[in-house]
Amino acid sequence: MTPEALDLAALRPLLPSPLRTVEDERFTRRGVRLLLKRDDLIHTALPGNKWRKLEPNLRAAADGGHRALLTFGGAYSNHLRATAAAGRLLGFATVGVVRGDELATRPLNPSLAACAADGMRLRFVDRATYRRKTEPSVLREILNAAADGLAVPPERVYVVPEGGSNSLAAQGCTALGRELRGAADVVGVACGTGGTLAGLAAGLAPGQRAVGFPVLKGGFLAGEVRALQLAAFGGPRGDWSLDERFHGGGYARTTPAADAFAADFEDRHGLPVERLYVAKMLHGLTTLAEEGAFAPGSTVAAVVTGHPPDPAESDSCGSDGSSDGAGGQSVSSR
Repeated sequence: MTPEALDLAALRPLLPSPLRTVEDERFTRRGVRLLLKRDDLIHTALPGNKWRKLEPNLRAAADGGHRALLTFGGAYSNHLRATAAAGRLLGFATVGVVRGDELATRPLNPSLAACAADGMRLRFVDRATYRRKTEPSVLREILNAAADGLAVPPERVYVVPEGGSNSLAAQGCTALGRELRGAADVVGVACGTGGTLAGLAAGLAPGQRAVGFPVLKGGFLAGEVRALQLAAFGGPRGDWSLDERFHGGGYARTTPAADAFAADFEDRHGLPVERLYVAKMLHGLTTLAEEGAFAPGSTVAAVVTGHPPDPAESDSCGSDGSSDGAGGQSVSSR
């Protein structure tokens, strides 16, 4: 792969993503306007923040002469699917390191089957090893094994972190903030690994603020966002906060109240709502509106980062795991 051979424009992303007004009486009765930032429409295979985070990493991989991509995720990882699709479309070999070695002997679920269909080589590791994946010795062992399987030198394998969040990803997500300058006072986004929020907040104009809604519990994400901003921008950027009340018990987990909210939102607006990220963010923004957290006359934008899976893929995905620890605290960085 060479820089000249990498033509991301050939993928025809829809940028800027559409921004649409939604009439929702839970907002309008408070004098608040609701917008949906439809990042899920950027690309069919690389929707939303997946495009924004992968695009600068793909360019870096090509610029460095890499021939393969290696990344990490759980059994139902949207990031794994996006990376596999990017590899197929752009000519990179791909390796997905999947949490849970017990999955190696089971039939592939629809998400992993889609990765395999796009040519991704799946390597299943035990959960203890997966937790240590960023340790240099563990990562080197994983990388060497992947390179051997691909018959390429380890230095030609580009490592993308779990969720795609690194300094390049945060820089890529600043475009999302810039697209929303002047359009909203508050921007809400679901958070998994923090890269989208880190870049979004940095891209917004002074006077705008971002609210992130973690989909995992544990209270660790504020530190991750700060670390990403330090790596990407040299220090804190923008006005952002986290509301950790809406994770539903952890990743791939939900509650009857959250399910009912998502179904109701779909009925009200005719928009299929992705449950693991988008539903939690919309539930959070709506709750804040009903609590009077937004000033009358203000505009709130909700970033729709993904679309629901096909019905065959919507079975229980609790095997993807969740973070341990207590949630429910609100943390902020201004």
